[in-house]
Amino acid sequence: MTGGTARLGRSTHGDIAVRPAPRAAGILHLGLGSFHRAHQAVYTAAAMDAQGGDWGIVGVASRSRGIVEAMRGQDLLYAVATIAPGSTALSVPGVHTDAYVAADDPERVVADLADPRIRIATLTVTEHGYSYSPATQHLDTDDAVVRADLGGAFPRSTIGQLARGLQRRAGSGGAPIAILSCDNLASNGSHTQKLVREFLAALPASEGAEALAYLDEAVTFPSSMVDRIVPATTAGLRDEVSALLGVRDDIPVPAEPFTMWAIEDRFAGGRPAWEAGGAVFTDEVGRYEQLKVRLLNGTHSLIAYLGALSGSATIPEAIASAGIEAAARAVLRDEYEPSVDVPAAVDVRDYERQLFERWGNSALGHRTTQVGSDGSVKLGQRIPEPALQALDAGRMPHLIALTVAGYLSCIAPLPGVDPGEHARAMTDPARDGLAALAASARDGRELAQRVVGDRRLFGERLAAREAFIDRVGELVDTIARHGVAAAIDDCVGASSAASDTTTKEHRA
Repeated sequence: MTGGTARLGRSTHGDIAVRPAPRAAGILHLGLGSFHRAHQAVYTAAAMDAQGGDWGIVGVASRSRGIVEAMRGQDLLYAVATIAPGSTALSVPGVHTDAYVAADDPERVVADLADPRIRIATLTVTEHGYSYSPATQHLDTDDAVVRADLGGAFPRSTIGQLARGLQRRAGSGGAPIAILSCDNLASNGSHTQKLVREFLAALPASEGAEALAYLDEAVTFPSSMVDRIVPATTAGLRDEVSALLGVRDDIPVPAEPFTMWAIEDRFAGGRPAWEAGGAVFTDEVGRYEQLKVRLLNGTHSLIAYLGALSGSATIPEAIASAGIEAAARAVLRDEYEPSVDVPAAVDVRDYERQLFERWGNSALGHRTTQVGSDGSVKLGQRIPEPALQALDAGRMPHLIALTVAGYLSCIAPLPGVDPGEHARAMTDPARDGLAALAASARDGRELAQRVVGDRRLFGERLAAREAFIDRVGELVDTIARHGVAAAIDDCVGASSAASDTTTKEHRA
């Protein structure tokens, strides 16, 4: 170890400044992963430095004990390493007051949500953590964990935890609280509220009625858009950060310099001064969501799948390929951008320039495997509406079709096709089911029909678009027979031709 043997803590923090420990907690955070620790925690530190307040954070990991144990061993401290080419800057947020694992103590999650001192519950549990059906957008009451939570067991699903916690809070005075989703879901506040209400409505009336009335009176669900690239922590980063600190930090978090947070200002129990850290309070959160989920996340997914299939380990390596860069620019400008209502304060060309700078940050090394994982849930938030808008206008969204074909080729390749080590390392809750469909598929068209059409993986409306399904199938076959570069050339060429035709029609 290059950074000495002492471990980071409040009495052993080397030369870096560490803010005083919060006096008390006002926030419960579900999903104690790297993103939360490099985003909401950093904004909260800035808010308390600027205006004070009892806004310490109790961090709750879903299942992983590693981060919790490490945080407890370091007085709940860790460093955020802001990484740019040629520089690494360190900060220590120091805003957590406790950390524990929900799977080990599900009853405590309910108790903390009912605690009147907690005035905000924030969530970064990924799209997969909301227990809803992508096809219907409703609570998945067929899910075994949701059924158990409805049956009275200590809740283990995020929605069950929220619903049971609010149910207890309603019965013990009903102090106001805001539930703030920070996940990549369209209208994430109203989506979370809908799922919580559906859970409570599924309970016997004697159980759910009081909590439903309480939601109307004292609970708000503001929507938010969060944006910061936070790759996985590596052993090399731990050594580098420990050397810079002069003490050992087992859980540093790497992050890019860019950060954004747009939030609806609807907090029933008050809030920290997050604007001190640069957060934007706006009534245009929906537009910021479109901007991020489509232009950033949608394009990011395409880069990840094309990169993995090309043998690229990282996003910067992938975007350095001229073909992948051309595909990314085409999908962003020609297929995603027309579907976005850009916020008034955003220059979309400057935003696009920043995106390509961020993806090309070679010092950050965001891995294609990480970005491409969980596509069965992520893509359902990113591709259907832009694809449908293009189809309704008589245009084929070739690059969005390539995104789906790339995803299927990574997660559920046709028999005999090896997608490469980076694709094989992607994780996905639908992987086993999709692989079974691929194993008996005669060609890409049949696989696309089974997944997009029959299984409705990306929703009912897109499942009915045979032309889109045909195009996805063609591209799966192209990737299988001729390689991903041929599929990229096909789609970029088709997109360019369509764009030229549209331009000529406008001029005429």
